[in-house]
Amino acid sequence: MSFYYEYQKYKDYSFEDFFDAVTDLQVQNVLNKDKLTAEDYLTLLSPKATKYLEEMAQKAHEITVRHFGKTIQMYAPIYVSNYCTNQCVYCGFNTTNKIHRKQLTLEEVEEEAKCIASTGIRHIILLTGDARGIATVEYIKECVKVLRKYFSSIAIEVYAMSEDEYVQLKEAGVDSFTMYQETYDEELYDCLHARGPKKNYRFRLDAPERACKARMRSVNIGALLGLNEQWRKDAFFTGLHARYLQNKYLDTEISISLPRIRPHEGSFQPGCIVSDRDMVQMMVAFRLFMPRGGITISTRERASFRDNIIRLGVTKMSAGSSTVVGGYAQKSKEAGQFDISDERSVKEMREAILRLGYQPVFKDWEAM
Repeated sequence: MSFYYEYQKYKDYSFEDFFDAVTDLQVQNVLNKDKLTAEDYLTLLSPKATKYLEEMAQKAHEITVRHFGKTIQMYAPIYVSNYCTNQCVYCGFNTTNKIHRKQLTLEEVEEEAKCIASTGIRHIILLTGDARGIATVEYIKECVKVLRKYFSSIAIEVYAMSEDEYVQLKEAGVDSFTMYQETYDEELYDCLHARGPKKNYRFRLDAPERACKARMRSVNIGALLGLNEQWRKDAFFTGLHARYLQNKYLDTEISISLPRIRPHEGSFQPGCIVSDRDMVQMMVAFRLFMPRGGITISTRERASFRDNIIRLGVTKMSAGSSTVVGGYAQKSKEAGQFDISDERSVKEMREAILRLGYQPVFKDWEAM
């Protein structure tokens, strides 16, 4: 079984006709439910539901506090390699972009780790470009061995791998996994990925399930918002994918990210501009659809917006981030994967969370 078969059920669905038919009464009925169907979730993503955002937000807040308390888990990314073999038109690491390519030595990885750990961060996510001949599985495993000295939880956001490779990484110390499908629209996906291994839609789509089968503790998925001009479709499929994984792999924490396209190396222009209001609608609709699902918001978003949405369902935030290989200890000024928007330090982010009445959590897991 694969989520692809769930996707197929709605691939040719007439979303516009559905949205046109949504009534105020339908939205109100959904808001009175405790358990939502896929169609209920789509109703909350509809244009009609935007007039009920305040009511949705209040319910999302109540549900989040009930399941997660008033806590925000903190983490930071560490980019160890930006070599890539793909030509993803929206990415700064695109192999055709004339950027300085670098892969950290294990000594440099340790320097970066020390620098990040000195801020108090204990949850980290390791990222690479898609060049498995350079940033090999063995190289990633060696990096993880270094990171285990400094961090209690290690996540990966790398190229799609086999189940056996995920098992190897888990045995090396990786406990969490993140992968964006970018867009769930299969035809658009093919157009956006001109060349490279990432062009294989199905292999990437099934990667989160392979990570679940490898018994990763936490699996995080998402779509890159702005690629698909019909952002509601990608939001819908992200939610369906998350629910599919949560229902099938009961021991795995399932969460989503809501990343918007940020400026990056290259000339790609988004298919649409996803507004703050759109983001809020996606977030609260997802929270009502999946009460136990995590929601991650990164430093792609500006500081004021991140502060304002904490109450609406967010469970995890990055801080003091760099998307540059060697961006911490080495202070590299080379081009990163994308531009950071919220440039606050970990200390500043901690203080902001406390001011809002929430508790920043630096460690909630210890790998055995």
